[in-house]
Amino acid sequence: MRHRFARSLLSLCVFSITASPVVFAEPTSVGQGEGRLDIIAWPGYIERGQSDKNYDWVTQFEKETGCAVNVKTAATSDEMVSLMAKGGYDLVTASGDASLRLIMGKRVQAINTALIPNWKNVDPRLKDAPWFTVAGKVYGTPYQWGPNLLMYNTKTFPTPPDSWSVVFTKQQLPDGKSNAGRVQAYDGPIYIADAALFVKATQPQLGITDPYELNEQQYQAVLKVLRDQHALIHRYWHDATVQMSDFKNEGVVASGSWPYQANVLKSEGQPIATTIPKEGVTGWADTTMMHTDAKHPNCAYKWMNWSLTPKVQGDVAAWFGSLPAVPAGCKASTLLGDKGCETNGYGSFAKIAFWKTPVAKGGKYVSYSRWTQDYIAVMGGR
Repeated sequence: MRHRFARSLLSLCVFSITASPVVFAEPTSVGQGEGRLDIIAWPGYIERGQSDKNYDWVTQFEKETGCAVNVKTAATSDEMVSLMAKGGYDLVTASGDASLRLIMGKRVQAINTALIPNWKNVDPRLKDAPWFTVAGKVYGTPYQWGPNLLMYNTKTFPTPPDSWSVVFTKQQLPDGKSNAGRVQAYDGPIYIADAALFVKATQPQLGITDPYELNEQQYQAVLKVLRDQHALIHRYWHDATVQMSDFKNEGVVASGSWPYQANVLKSEGQPIATTIPKEGVTGWADTTMMHTDAKHPNCAYKWMNWSLTPKVQGDVAAWFGSLPAVPAGCKASTLLGDKGCETNGYGSFAKIAFWKTPVAKGGKYVSYSRWTQDYIAVMGGR
């Protein structure tokens, strides 16, 4: 799916990161709902009880507002950007590697937080985050966040691996076998930042300070690590279900992953655990953003407010294995439980280099369009 959008996204990326954000007159009130709401979301983010009757934060919203929710799931951030460019949607749950592209590409509009009563519930650490606030304008409401952890097979690693080297450099693992063909990498150009964290720690002379701001010399060093890694890769993954199957059935023993996969595998009795290596981790903080041409803005505002309800936040975190953007969500959901936030990594916030779209800043750093083009080549073995 990643490659399906590659060519169109290259031109979109070049435009979107150099343009200025669009500014609309913000609404001063929220009227009656239009009866419909169309949302692009990550799988598992908008549940109405069809997968599990206990997980339903859509039905009550529809009853209270009269806004019928329609969801289009997307497997990657690039797919979300492409869908928003085509139009026809009101909201998108965008990760940090998409949100700035959507803002600069004039695909989303600033919101009036005064019209969202539950805005007061948002984690203060997220309210002014640079991946959805630009020039003092707020382009959406935080939804969920989480780290990209190192997931590993505990039979292969009786002791948790302490470095990302187990997926980046060829080596013999504790079980006496090579890591070649037994590790995975994420299928998306933002994964370059994961390699940048590794290079930052192992090649300090390069002076990397931000894994999303790489000069040419730093960038080439990171690409070399990724090209060397290619020979080790079992699969470049983007589908959580496929990755879980690979750990169970294909002999994969280590990979960057989301808490969701680890939690599901552990619930099935699989020998799986996660860790934050010494080099640190990247992570995602997703934002519900409104299309510039949203046909149902009143329903969109009602949903953004509803999504910040503590119980909704806790229920989403319980289902997805993520962390609520509303701290009260950690205690408001029986599904999440008292220790759910702790299990999902709530205390790791300060250790996470959150996804954000790389910006060239006048040529000082390598642009996201280059990241996209070069990572396609890396995955192709070039």
